Amino acid sequence: MFKPRRRAYQKRSRPFQPLLILLAIPLILIVLELLTRTIVGATGKRDELTSYEGDTPIVNAYRLKFLDQAGKPYDLLPNYGSLIAKRRLSTSYKLAENQKNEYWQINEQGFRDLKAVPEAKPKDEIRVFVVGGSTAFGQMSLNNQTTFAAKLENLLNQRVAQQKAVPQSFRPDPLPVYRPERLQALTLPIPIRDGKYRVINAAVPGYASGNELAQLALKIWAYSPDVIVALDGYADLMLPSSQQEVNIPHLDTFANNAPHHYWVYLKQKMQEWVNQAYLVKATNYWLLRPEQPVTRLSLAVTDQETPLVKRLADNPTELKSRTERYKNNILQMARLAAPAQIPLIVALQPEITAKSKRSPTEEKLVKDELGSTYTQRVQAGYAELAKATQQVQQAFPTNVRSLNLYKLYENFPSQAFHDAVHLTDEANTVLADRLYKAILDLPQLQPPPPKPLR
Repeated sequence: MFKPRRRAYQKRSRPFQPLLILLAIPLILIVLELLTRTIVGATGKRDELTSYEGDTPIVNAYRLKFLDQAGKPYDLLPNYGSLIAKRRLSTSYKLAENQKNEYWQINEQGFRDLKAVPEAKPKDEIRVFVVGGSTAFGQMSLNNQTTFAAKLENLLNQRVAQQKAVPQSFRPDPLPVYRPERLQALTLPIPIRDGKYRVINAAVPGYASGNELAQLALKIWAYSPDVIVALDGYADLMLPSSQQEVNIPHLDTFANNAPHHYWVYLKQKMQEWVNQAYLVKATNYWLLRPEQPVTRLSLAVTDQETPLVKRLADNPTELKSRTERYKNNILQMARLAAPAQIPLIVALQPEITAKSKRSPTEEKLVKDELGSTYTQRVQAGYAELAKATQQVQQAFPTNVRSLNLYKLYENFPSQAFHDAVHLTDEANTVLADRLYKAILDLPQLQPPPPKPLR
């Protein structure tokens, strides 16, 4: 049967329509991008939009930006963090010196402090060094002064001032000779060593006990610490037993797999190009406002892809290996401090799953996001860490004090956590008070014990 030519022509023309649509899409996107840039520039919102990276300013301010030993950023790592960390062989990485922003300040030694710390310690200065990861560092704190380290320093110096202002309120040295007065004097609080207390925050976001040990031995020891406070544990639970310390993400993988390295590089560059487009940024910033998982902020050094629950040990053998590594590192710290009788306070950091069911809404959302399997695994991990710290204290009873602060905020009525482990400024006040009381009990900072009555 004969078919009209008109129909044959229509059939031949249809395949070109999808092709035209495909060709038109890039052109439409280019036009929209140019239009968005014009509108943003005209409204004076250019700086506001270009600084947007998908998170709040404080989150971006605390995100690490890794540089190599030459001071150049790594091609395969995100380049939008504000807290600069440099490659260092002894501790894997360190915080760059002399940097600051609205929320934190790092001094010329790489410590979170407003002033420099000279190696030569002033005669009347008593130095308390804090080591640990992001919780000890004070991740998400509004400024240096709202960290627990700064608050702890204020408490110690206030105590010295009280001892000078009202000495009769503290136990005298020497004690009265006569029994009634002596027994009354023994009921008074013991004074601590006179001097100017300085609490130096040497913590580095992401550090586990292996990093801390190297930092203590190779750097901090030169500054003559009088007390060492290690607030940690969580990063060791997350770190596979095959690794001795936390390293800059992906470096070993990329060094051993060049094709994968190149593919990830191309993928990341394409993603960066898309994310930096004004059209994408404006859509996310003013329209979609996508919510990022809160729990991904719990680890300062992470590939952001693996959920926290999958980072925890999923069997007793692996958990045992991780906690043994932690115990051995703390033991090495204790051995380092023992000859000089420098007290070492080993404090297991607080964690959100210990809070009661009456938690504020923000914390309930975090716990729901973490899930029941995470809770079970992290509680099992803390139980093993507690055993490890007790064993270290038993091995060094004169200079090690172990504190299990996992349940420190169990009945705390206000919000204590931003995510799984990072604390609010109000919670830092509670932590400072707890560590302050632990330092008051250290015999090394007290007068010699009184002689027994005859």
